[in-house]
Amino acid sequence: MTDLVVALGLLGFLALAGAILQHRLGPARELVGPAQAIDGDSLRLLGEELRLEGIDAPEYRQSCTAPDGRQLACGREARRALQAMLARANVSCEIGKADRYGRGLARCRQGETDINAWLVREGHAVSYGAYQAEEAAARAAGRGLWALRFERPEAWRRAHPR
Repeated sequence: MTDLVVALGLLGFLALAGAILQHRLGPARELVGPAQAIDGDSLRLLGEELRLEGIDAPEYRQSCTAPDGRQLACGREARRALQAMLARANVSCEIGKADRYGRGLARCRQGETDINAWLVREGHAVSYGAYQAEEAAARAAGRGLWALRFERPEAWRRAHPR
């Protein structure tokens, strides 16, 4: 009898823990269709604004410095790169929890291509909690942002509040 009570208690605890985790993470869902870039790390899909999870792209107004000293609009370039990718075909985004602005945090794919990873691997965005290996590869190859002098987007936002 004691074993039954312990087992039921354990099952109850696991059910409660699962419910709390589901509440914190939010329901995972998927959207599929054509998308448009808002900036270098967010997009609009089926009328919903999504933030690409695990990455951080330069802000739209952010500039970077080329090796010859020229200022480049790297925030606009990040948006152009994402828009060019999105224009190729429909995307599929798995959405978990929301960010502090209420946007769904998404991991998006286009066919077999992980869009979040591709942006970091090509140097259009930096790792922001995920995709460290892709960032290391981009840095080692001097791709995109890594061919420039730039401030990490998070630091740039702190220095340039809205």
